[in-house]
Formats: sequence, C-alpha cells, structure tokens
Amino acid sequence: MEHINKISFEYNFISDKGIISNKDKRDIPTILAVEATLTIKINNELYFETEIAILEFYKALYEWKQQIKENHIPEFHYYTIEYGDYEDGAILSIIPFSNKARVRSIWEEQNLYNVFALDYIVNEFTNLEKKLRQAIEEHYNINLKKFINHIPYMTNG
Repeated sequence: MEHINKISFEYNFISDKGIISNKDKRDIPTILAVEATLTIKINNELYFETEIAILEFYKALYEWKQQIKENHIPEFHYYTIEYGDYEDGAILSIIPFSNKARVRSIWEEQNLYNVFALDYIVNEFTNLEKKLRQAIEEHYNINLKKFINHIPYMTNG
C-alpha cells in the first residue's frame, strides 16, 4: 500500500492591520513589511514555520499558478529579497516528477517524508493561494489586484 501524505497550512498575520492600504500599492518597503507566520505541517507534524513577507510569498504562489497548464506543472520556488544565501535552494519549493511531487525547504524544522501525489499537492497550493488572497484582502482591507504588479518577486536565488 502506498504511503499517502497530507499537508496543511496555517498563517497568522503579525503586522498591524493599519500597516498597509490601497494607496501603498507601489510602496515596496511597506509591501515587504506586511508579515505573517507561515506554518506547514505534513501528517500533522511540523515541517516548516517562519515569519515571511506574506505579500511576497503570495506573489510567488500567484505567478506559479499562472504558469500551470493542463499538461505542464512547473516547479514552484519561493525566494525572498530579504535573504541572500540560496546555495542550498529556495525557502520553499515544489519539485514535480512523473505524477508525484516533493516539497522542499532550506528552513525545514525536521526532515519528513514529503512526496505527494502531484494532483493533490498542486490542488493544496492553489487553494492556499486563493485562501491567502481572501484573508490578506479581508485582514488588511486592500485589493491585491492593485498591488500584484508592484510586489517584488524573485525567480531564483
């Protein structure tokens, strides 16, 4: 019987609600100052937990989701301009292979078996993008469509 992994995400906004408004859509320092703690669990065990620039992370998810095609799932990599050493890889990645994918992080809390069915992991990360967009817009009372072209985005370390 094949081992089936489950992944779950939690995010907790730590920046004050008033830190950003729609008028800040081109203000890069303000955009990067919006932070949240992102927690990822695999089979209910802590895999990843850190404070991140949540709009930057959202932009990485958004850009990746735009590149997904029916017959092509690209790798996902999240880098931040606030961190410089990527010799070991990205802060968070999805590496597809055949009909599976591996989740990787240079900041993993523990080394867990993290191979997932490709459809499952793509669905979980695209749902995260959707939920995160709603949560950010509601919490900070902003429209991310106005920000998306101005959020810094690193494609590789």
